[in-house]
Amino acid sequence: MAVLSEEQSLLRDAARTWTQEKSPVSAFRKVRNAAEPLAYDPTAFAEMAQMGWAGVIIPEEFGGSDFGWLSLGLILEETGRTLTASPILASAAAASAILLGGSAAQKEAWLPRIASGEVVGALAVDEGPHHSPDKVAAAAKKSGAGWTLDGAKTFVLEGMAAGVFVVSARTSGEGADGISLFLVPADAKGVKRQALKLADSRGAANLTFEGVALGAEALLGEEGKAWPVLEKTLDRARAALAAEMLGSAVQAFETTLDYLKTRVQFGQVIGSFQALQHRAAKMFTDLELSRSCVEAALTAIDNDTADVPELVSLAKAKMGDTLHLVSNEMVQMHGGIGMTDEHDAGLYLKRARAQETAFGGQAWHRDRYARLQGF
Repeated sequence: MAVLSEEQSLLRDAARTWTQEKSPVSAFRKVRNAAEPLAYDPTAFAEMAQMGWAGVIIPEEFGGSDFGWLSLGLILEETGRTLTASPILASAAAASAILLGGSAAQKEAWLPRIASGEVVGALAVDEGPHHSPDKVAAAAKKSGAGWTLDGAKTFVLEGMAAGVFVVSARTSGEGADGISLFLVPADAKGVKRQALKLADSRGAANLTFEGVALGAEALLGEEGKAWPVLEKTLDRARAALAAEMLGSAVQAFETTLDYLKTRVQFGQVIGSFQALQHRAAKMFTDLELSRSCVEAALTAIDNDTADVPELVSLAKAKMGDTLHLVSNEMVQMHGGIGMTDEHDAGLYLKRARAQETAFGGQAWHRDRYARLQGF
């Protein structure tokens, strides 16, 4: 377990208190049942922004606190516990791209608004049913002093809420070569959004860009050389998502453990059955290993070490396997009630499946990890 500073401990405790009091699972149910257009409660997000959560990874000069990715992970772990829906993760990823590749003018234009919660940012990267960020067909062609963008993006997290998109587009070459990044305002002419209904009821959208005219200032970083920035940005998003997954898995396990200690069957508490004890022990050990992986990845990002890609893929793959196991066991161990919508087990299982596939599933990250290790 990572050693936290006093400030980080206070941040984690504040996040835990707020989510449990102001955003329990029942609040997520309310958002889901009301079919909120943005798939989250804007009032709740405004409170999060007021507490500084939207600007945790943004430097102080742009209105943030520059508290780092491990600190953001602490917040997301707590929101993951209660399945709180918010655009914090998506905005942090977009802000990261601007920080890594943006000009001074771009940072000044967007980061303060993201930090305050005024604007939600989102990454628009994938174009098919599976995560494959190097396969980019969307194209940006030079048009006068600017660019014309055409193409489509799929499964954009918080795509309906975003005020600005960080869009990958091909300006030349093949594969990872020739990819550029652009800052595209959501209200730009030619941008169309189609809301998606995901299994976990979180916000996402498919995007189409039809002759979107962009000025020269929309180019994020160097033309055709955006792959390093995009890869670093995605690793930050993956690690942050793994932290949220950790929170969901921990809460699912604790809820199941409480049930094992109170449910009576055949005249005794079912937690006394050795077979169930072994399964609970398996979940506990996997959770401890997963926590180590997630915190190591977030710490590596904060320290900008060379092994960030390996640690991030290790964390996402291990956390995906663990959350898959724990969410399954939560439903199964609760028996018949676990199969009903009235119980929270199904909500955790659905969230798990969506989180597993976002920014690359277990198989994708195991393959990447092996390649990074030279296999």
